[in-house]
Amino acid sequence: MYEDIKKRYGMGYIRDDQLQKYVDLGVITQEQADSIKMIKYSCVGR
Repeated sequence: MYEDIKKRYGMGYIRDDQLQKYVDLGVITQEQADSIKMIKYSCVGR
């Protein structure tokens, strides 16, 4: 599930609040969510 969420987040299909909901539901860990969020910030400035 992590890889699917990561892919969809990278494509812009999942927002930050939705990503946090996955954490709250126990689908992914907070650490996984934090690493997924780095995708967004690593693309800034390119």
